[in-house]
Amino acid sequence: MVKIILKITTFIVLLIAILFTLISCEDVIDVDLSTGKPKLVIDASLKWQKGTAGNEQTIILSTTAGFYEENVPAATGATVFVTNGNNDVFNFIEIPNTGEYFCDNFVPEIDQNYTLTVIYNGETYTANETLIAVPPINGVVQDNNGGFTGNQIEVRFFYDDIPNLDNYYLIQFNTSITFLPEYDVISDEFFQNNQMFGLYTNEDLNANDNVTLTLQGISESYYNYMNILLGIAGSNGGSPFQTPPATVRGNIINQTNFENYALGFFRLSEIDSMQYTVE
Repeated sequence: MVKIILKITTFIVLLIAILFTLISCEDVIDVDLSTGKPKLVIDASLKWQKGTAGNEQTIILSTTAGFYEENVPAATGATVFVTNGNNDVFNFIEIPNTGEYFCDNFVPEIDQNYTLTVIYNGETYTANETLIAVPPINGVVQDNNGGFTGNQIEVRFFYDDIPNLDNYYLIQFNTSITFLPEYDVISDEFFQNNQMFGLYTNEDLNANDNVTLTLQGISESYYNYMNILLGIAGSNGGSPFQTPPATVRGNIINQTNFENYALGFFRLSEIDSMQYTVE
């Protein structure tokens, strides 16, 4: 009996020692990550809110930076302009030393073709896109018994698919309870010519919280681009088949040096949005 007690005591002491060792291992390890040559990043999403002139637009240029750097380097001193199918040129002038290029006379036109040109560090980048229409949001419904558990608040907004076309939509949710917006992309492949909807739910969503619902018309190429990005970001719920991390190339081409491609996507969307307060 004494031997059994001693063995048990020895085992407990050994277990405590192992646990103490694991808990105390909190040394910070700095990983030396190699940093590649900076690439130009072009944020050129021109959005035309229904009911507005859409003449004020901004394009933001920056460059990639090291993993541990806190600030995003602005790409300053570039020449930026957009040309439409009628050869009208819209110049985007930099707000000094910010990397933000502003235009106050842009003319948005549904189904019009536009070409972006960016000249930076002696290299010329171009992209082509069409301004895509979007249907209006025509209703919002709240369900207090939603979510996987059946006790979460769901906010659902409805819109009618644009008839007789293959349509693609980007949905954006901004809320008073989250710091960053949430996105989803939808094709009308199985809903063509029918009513469609966007759905938002969050376990922390409560009465009096504010939700901004935004619907944007997008091209098929941008739909595919965002599908990949959202997969990398984990929006597919952590599926074992999710897309592995990778560099996603958009529609912007470096005409001077093809291999030195820019990151980002040039797209033009008509958008409709609605503010909703949870009841």
